[in-house]
Amino acid sequence: MAEAERIIGTPDSEGAEGADEAAVTPAGQPERSDGADRSEQPTGRRRIVALLVVALLAYLLDLGSKMLVVAKLEGHEPIKVIGDLLKFEAIRNPGAAFGMGEAFTIIFTCIATVVIFVIVRLARKLYSLPWAIALGLLLGGALGNLTDRIFRSPGVFEGAVVDFIAPAHFAVFNLADSAIVCGGFLIVILSFRGLDPDGTVHKD
Repeated sequence: MAEAERIIGTPDSEGAEGADEAAVTPAGQPERSDGADRSEQPTGRRRIVALLVVALLAYLLDLGSKMLVVAKLEGHEPIKVIGDLLKFEAIRNPGAAFGMGEAFTIIFTCIATVVIFVIVRLARKLYSLPWAIALGLLLGGALGNLTDRIFRSPGVFEGAVVDFIAPAHFAVFNLADSAIVCGGFLIVILSFRGLDPDGTVHKD
């Protein structure tokens, strides 16, 4: 009886052998069970591309608007857009966003550099489109103002930022400031909703 079982083989042993064979790839390596990970990798890359596109658009809009303001508006009378409620007025701001902290130009430059570094590091684990948009706005705005800090007078890392949007009874700002504020506001909303940059959702 034992000899017959050895020759014919039991169904369990055949199933185990079949499972072992199915778990081996043609190259002789075990089959990886990370099909979901492979499908998520392109999604992660698309989110990074979305972040970079948003950042580039925010940066180019800010840079172009500042170049236009310096060339056409600086040294001239302010342009009234909506009466006295909104004007375009060229101002050099050595401080942070909305004219705050004028005595800490170098510190704000360092902070902007750190923010950019953190965003680049965080992008590697990015699987959420809303987070990609938010971080893209932050990155583009930080790069826009950092460009002024580096390349504008009075010197490297001490340059004054070009501001020109002047609402009534409010500080003068630029498009980079607007991008930073919008990105920060969006991050607050996403955090309250429990959405993480990697796409997971936490419900309290």
